[in-house]
Amino acid sequence: MQPKSTRMVALSTNSYPRKLREKERELLDSVLPVDRPGYKKYCDLIESMVVLAEGRRGKGNFVLGYEGDIADINSPLAPVIAYGILQATHDQFSITVRECVAEQIDCEIVSSRGEEVPDHFEEKRRWTYSTWLPNSPSPATGSPVRGVSIDANVVLAIAKEERRLWAYDSATGMNHLVPITNFYNELMLHKSIRDPKIALKSGLFFADCDKYTDAELRMSFIAYNKLKPKVQVSPVEPVLKERGLKLFVQNIFRKKR
Repeated sequence: MQPKSTRMVALSTNSYPRKLREKERELLDSVLPVDRPGYKKYCDLIESMVVLAEGRRGKGNFVLGYEGDIADINSPLAPVIAYGILQATHDQFSITVRECVAEQIDCEIVSSRGEEVPDHFEEKRRWTYSTWLPNSPSPATGSPVRGVSIDANVVLAIAKEERRLWAYDSATGMNHLVPITNFYNELMLHKSIRDPKIALKSGLFFADCDKYTDAELRMSFIAYNKLKPKVQVSPVEPVLKERGLKLFVQNIFRKKR
């Protein structure tokens, strides 16, 4: 092992498998709060894993797994389950943890300067979406977040200022980032909007989101979640369905009178 640099630059290694460096583990733990059962599970998994290989996205991207396994760098990237930022005096690091698939976890600790995370630095601020709770401001900016109740456990969070969506699940305590494109497609289908100047431009969502009701956003998320599962959403109660059907039939008979 090379001696520590006086410039405090991280030691690099191309030898795999390898253990996570102490600073790498500390940054991953910072976006996986152990007081939330869903994230604690990931902390426990990572504790027993090693770095199998560098990921497909290059420096700062690595695949965790069990020693003896071969890293999968060809399958589509799994959904993001944790994300945060650490701001240091001379750099900024984004930390991303993806869903565990086939006993492997894709992680990224990416420097804004394209460097490896050093073993020592002066920290200014850190934040993560993993700590958000309904009715709280955004951890990133402190700006208001609109919460749309999907069911008793799930809330869709809309941070208009930073153009982010995520789904909070009280059962696990986790906040799952939601890519806008597929969700917006379901919203356009639900609203029967076919004008390509609107329907094909998902970036319009954050400018227009106040125009959509909670009910419209709720139904669109439920449809999206069926295609791209993020959380477990409770089905509509059969009683409510029956009541809705009865009301529909009653309205038909009223019109015939």
